[in-house]
Amino acid sequence: SLREMIAPGALVILTPIITGFFFGVHALTGLLAGSLVSSVQMAISASNTGGAWDNAKKLIESGVHGGKGSEPHKAAVVGDTVGDPLKDTSGPALNILMKL
Repeated sequence: SLREMIAPGALVILTPIITGFFFGVHALTGLLAGSLVSSVQMAISASNTGGAWDNAKKLIESGVHGGKGSEPHKAAVVGDTVGDPLKDTSGPALNILMKL
């Protein structure tokens, strides 16, 4: 799995260097500012999405839309399974990446 991370790691490291070298300081500033702004939006969106799916499952489990064992509950469990990594890892990881 580490070998598969070489290309994404090289992309992250080489993109600012190549941009600054070939296109200048202004292009590099735009690249870094755009990366920062888009990662803020992605981090907030990932965290909120994960929390919304978790809350939807809890609402269905409270008896709304059929309660536990219903088709909406099965779908909510799948959504919560997808939402947990967004809420617990992806959103906070992007927050850390922004600071770097």
